Amino acid sequence: MTELVREVSENDQLRADIYQLLAALLRRQPSPELLAFLSGLEIDADDDSDMTKAWVGLKLAAQQFSEEQLEDEYFNVFLGVGCGEILPYGSWFMTGSLMDKPLALLRNDLMQLGFEREEDVKEPEDHVAALCEVMGTLILEAPGYRQLAFYQRHMGSWIERFCDNLAKAPSAAFYATVAQLAKAFFVIEAREFEQLSLDIPVNCPGSEAEASEKIEPATNELAS
Repeated sequence: MTELVREVSENDQLRADIYQLLAALLRRQPSPELLAFLSGLEIDADDDSDMTKAWVGLKLAAQQFSEEQLEDEYFNVFLGVGCGEILPYGSWFMTGSLMDKPLALLRNDLMQLGFEREEDVKEPEDHVAALCEVMGTLILEAPGYRQLAFYQRHMGSWIERFCDNLAKAPSAAFYATVAQLAKAFFVIEAREFEQLSLDIPVNCPGSEAEASEKIEPATNELAS
């Protein structure tokens, strides 16, 4: 995106940071530097919120798992031999098919927003990590109605279900704690965007989140 001079609140900076953290964790197995960062998190022990409990779980997991274990776990959960235990793509969760209409709509929206695909990226743009990266950027650089439109159109309808599926993946141990953090975060995000939708004027350009383009599940079944 083109850089904009925009006042960013402490809360929005935190949200953007969490989106980027989730993107890093979901794109590939965590690096030694990221594991060290998570292992050293300072957490308020007096806060018993779901988000804080999730941070505690992720911190403990980062301290317990080796790089080799996490490499194997990431492969089994997301890649596998032919297919991983979970398919981390928006099209799959929205229609039950890969490379479907939601991906085409997403590519158009990314082009309109000024995002360009990096040449070395092999995954399609609706990979959950890529979507988190975009949201992290939008929170820092784009007005609220664009954040709302992108979230509602490309993530809001399925992201919590993705977290539930990830938590239940047979090989997920470290990634079950990632799923716990992501679920707690996206529950809060849903409330944030619900409030934002009430605050945005009805006639604000883009505030309708492109409601004219409706994405229907495949007739066979929604991704469970």
